[in-house]
Amino acid sequence: MKRALSIALLAAVSTQAHADSWWESIDQYRSDIAYQGLHMMMMVAVAGVLAIIVAVPAGVYLSRPSQKRGAAIVMQSLNAGQAVPKLALLALAMSVMGIGAAPAIFGLWVATLLPIALNTYEGLRAVPPALIEAATGMGMTPWQILWRVELPNALYVIFAGVRTALAITVGTAPLAFLIGGGGLGELIFTGIDLNDFGMLLAGAVPTALLAILTDAFIGQMQRMLVSRGVNPQN
Repeated sequence: MKRALSIALLAAVSTQAHADSWWESIDQYRSDIAYQGLHMMMMVAVAGVLAIIVAVPAGVYLSRPSQKRGAAIVMQSLNAGQAVPKLALLALAMSVMGIGAAPAIFGLWVATLLPIALNTYEGLRAVPPALIEAATGMGMTPWQILWRVELPNALYVIFAGVRTALAITVGTAPLAFLIGGGGLGELIFTGIDLNDFGMLLAGAVPTALLAILTDAFIGQMQRMLVSRGVNPQN
C-alpha cells in the first residue's frame, strides 16, 4: 500500500513538474501569442461575418419551393465541397490571389460558408408544413411567413451551423501561416521546423482554447437569441 502511494506521489510530482515546465515554455512567447492570436481571430471574424452575409441568404433562397430541383444539385455540391481539405482551399486561394492575409481570409471564408448554408437550408426545410399552412390561412404573405414563422423555427439549426463552422475555422486558421497569412500557425510551424516543443505548444494551446471559447460564445448567443418557445426538434 505504501509503495503504491509512493508511486502515485512521484507520478503526481512528475506531472506537475512537466506542467510547470510547459507553462514556462509557453509563457516566454506571451507577446507573440497575444499579437498573432489577435491577428488570427481578426481573420476568422472577417471570414465568419462575410460567410454569414452570403450563406444565410443563399440557404434561404435554395429552400424556396421554386428552387427545389436546383437546390438538390447545389446541396450535393456543397456536401462534396466539405470533403475538400482546408489546406487545399488555402492553396487554391493562394494560387489565385497570391500570398498574404487576403487569400487566407478568402480560403477561411469558403471553409466557413459551406456548413452555414447547409444548416440554413436544412433548418428551413425542417419547419413543420402545418405551421406554414396555418400562417397562409391567416393571410400572411410569403415574406411574412419567412420572417415570422420559418426563420424563428429554423434559427436554432442555423446557429448550430454558425457555431460549428466558426469553431472549425478557428482550428483551421493556423494553416493561413503557410500562405503568408500569419496567425498562431507561425508559432506552431516554426516550432516544428526548429524542433522547439515550447514554441509549438505556444501556438497549439491558445488555438485550442480560442476554438473552445468561440464555440462557447456562439452557444451563449444561441441561448440568448433563440426563443425558448421554439423547439428545435419540431
